[in-house]
Amino acid sequence: MLATYRPIFSLLRGTAFLLAASGLHNLLLPLRGQAEGFSTFALGLLGTAWAGGFVTGCIFAPRLVRRVGHVRAFGTFAASAAIIVLFTGLFINEAAWILSRVCTGFVMAGAFMVVESWLNEKATNENRGTVFGLYMMVTYASIMAGQMAVAAFDVRQSSLFMVSGILFCCSLIPTAISTAVTPRPLQEVSLDLRGLFANSPVSFMACLLIGVANGAWGTLGPVYGARIGISTAQIALMMSLVVIAGAAMQMPAGRLSDKTDRRYILAGAGFLAALIGVLAFSVEARSGSVVIALAACYGAMAYILYSLAVAHANDHADSSNFVKISGGLLLLYGFGTMIGPLLGSFLMARLRPEALFLATALPHFLLGCYTLVRVSQRAAVPPENKEAFNALPAERAVTPQAGLLDPRGPDDPEPEPEPETSDSTVSDVENERELVSSA
Repeated sequence: MLATYRPIFSLLRGTAFLLAASGLHNLLLPLRGQAEGFSTFALGLLGTAWAGGFVTGCIFAPRLVRRVGHVRAFGTFAASAAIIVLFTGLFINEAAWILSRVCTGFVMAGAFMVVESWLNEKATNENRGTVFGLYMMVTYASIMAGQMAVAAFDVRQSSLFMVSGILFCCSLIPTAISTAVTPRPLQEVSLDLRGLFANSPVSFMACLLIGVANGAWGTLGPVYGARIGISTAQIALMMSLVVIAGAAMQMPAGRLSDKTDRRYILAGAGFLAALIGVLAFSVEARSGSVVIALAACYGAMAYILYSLAVAHANDHADSSNFVKISGGLLLLYGFGTMIGPLLGSFLMARLRPEALFLATALPHFLLGCYTLVRVSQRAAVPPENKEAFNALPAERAVTPQAGLLDPRGPDDPEPEPEPETSDSTVSDVENERELVSSA
């Protein structure tokens, strides 16, 4: 049994380093920016810039991978991420950081796509669910470990930038020495807005609104914690528990949605997330334990919504379109995450730190209202025709390529034809494959 998964363990080790580095850097920047006196608008732009780069990377990174191969592309992405991390540690400047976040989002999208396609290549139809589950576990554990590492250092020093750079470099090693055959070419991502809306208006609007809320919280949550005066360790725990609480609640909510109209569960969770947001804004808590508890309750509702929306979309779609639909919804979510930080920074600058929760409550309330409106306009999918619910990894660490790895995806996806390349490029890729197979 272990021999079957040994090649996957090697890839997952590299993934763990990559996600830990990303989680550390994503939390470090807003905390250091807050300590340096960056404006609220600039701190919001850090999240918008990252989301813009990530969406762009999902669309264009496959072209680079096709040209140079998976091993070289992943090395380029991970090394670029390490360079960017060290750059942000050397130059503490709002404009430089915003520009660097665009680049970070792009290279992280490319790196995640390579890892997900590589895992998909090693998975079989029999163990695909196990591989996907392991990927989810590594995703959540690594992001949390990276975020908690912030508590071990002073965010005003350069040590954490160095640690993040080291972790990015460590992620290179498992893939560089892997003997796995180079995976099939990455699928290009297309965004068919009309087709996505026709398939499921609820999922279309839900993914966009969920992106707004999660983008605001993911970017400005650390800033909120710093401004109300809780410690760095408490901020790290707060951000981690939001994700972990959402992960823990996915399966109970998903199984409940399998037995009834998913839209009721989606609307109910949306309204509860909005209610918790309004409560957090009204209470003005300054106690670390109270804030962490409120954040965990918020995450338990807010971070199950995306998986429910994707599951509802797949209830209305043919199984052969799963990858296309899930990829398109992920890009819609990405567009929402560009808007969320701007909305959150606007409200926090004009009201008080807790106004961040108003920036999450508004899209969650709109999601609940729109979903209930649609319930009266479209019949529910019969339980026997539903796709079984499957939890999804954290949206900030997954790309459309994960659709091939998901157990709900096609059993044997057809590879796309190789693009025409020059003789020199073909020779380079063949040489790379020979080197990998002989390593």
